[in-house]
Amino acid sequence: MRAIMMLLGLVLHSALTYNVTFHGESWSLKDPETTHIFSDSLVFLIHSFRMPIFFVVAGFFGAMLFYERQPMRMVKNRVSRIIFPFVVFLFILWPITIFAFGYTDAVFSNQGNPFEIATQALSHFSDFIPRTTSHLWFLYYLALITSITVILGLLLKNIPKLTQTATRVFNWVIQRPITRILFFSGIIFLILNILGTSMVDASVSLIPDLNTFVYFLFFYLIGWVLYKSKQHLKTFMRYDWICTILAIVLATIQGLTIQNSGLAPNGNSIMLILYSSVVVCLFMFGITGLFIRYGSKYSARMRYISDSSYWVYLIHLPITAILPGFISKLHLPAAVKFMIVLSTTAIICFVSYHYFVRSTFIGKFLNGRKYPRKNNQESVNLDQVKTDK
Repeated sequence: MRAIMMLLGLVLHSALTYNVTFHGESWSLKDPETTHIFSDSLVFLIHSFRMPIFFVVAGFFGAMLFYERQPMRMVKNRVSRIIFPFVVFLFILWPITIFAFGYTDAVFSNQGNPFEIATQALSHFSDFIPRTTSHLWFLYYLALITSITVILGLLLKNIPKLTQTATRVFNWVIQRPITRILFFSGIIFLILNILGTSMVDASVSLIPDLNTFVYFLFFYLIGWVLYKSKQHLKTFMRYDWICTILAIVLATIQGLTIQNSGLAPNGNSIMLILYSSVVVCLFMFGITGLFIRYGSKYSARMRYISDSSYWVYLIHLPITAILPGFISKLHLPAAVKFMIVLSTTAIICFVSYHYFVRSTFIGKFLNGRKYPRKNNQESVNLDQVKTDK
């Protein structure tokens, strides 16, 4: 589930260029000839649940490391898996991303030679120094949130009665599908009201944003506490399809309401906040239930995709930014261009992972292991046996 949530970033960023809505600095590219409202709906739908669910899963595994491998080993693991990749790839990808956006923007606006214009944006040494976290913002906040939860976890270890009471309450709530929807929707509603927005946009600023931090901290804490109640995970399969379908319906209604009324997607109206609170909650429990139902058995293919997802997500952004410039003159529908960008990006990312990452030091740097170039299938199965033991 964590891998799929991460890979949905490719879908999101491939679709943004063909949105009718212009997203300003958060995504400066918009094909002047080819847009379609369907891509807006797709982006809105994915944005409704993707990162909240990702942080729930991150909190779950963070708690697993904290309680099973001890706090210091968890900290070392998070530093090596989150902070180091964030710093290294932020500096590597920054100039590539600037060039990619500059190139496509020049193509869309017919400014002259796109290559020369994109190169001019990197004419000074200071241009190579990152000014934002770009699409790696989630690693930035994951590091901050992990630091806070480790401190909280250490403090709560000295208050066992409080943690036991909280676990009992949590167990009681999550075992009752309707109760957990109402309970967590209510909390999310309060948080969004306090933050004054119906949808928290990811902040790419190097200065931590309070809204982004508080919102995703809440979902991380849900995952953290859920680990302590993992024996009840199978209860998520109750009404999982109903929750997911209902979430899609409500998210569609919310999107149409925003389009027809002219409200901002992140407006602070009570109606939008209520929609967002219920939708994200339904998606959170519905999608988790579906993955527990259909994704609990070992699959070599999904293990491979899971291993590759980190690399694929890290490098995909400049590819999704530059490809629309290459195909801008093609007289094709927005949906076709979107599929070309998405499929080409996926092929480039997965092929590069297979030949340049999986069996090299880069794979070990990102995932803590590298697989032999030969007999990859056998090594995956053997690794699973070791994990089970």
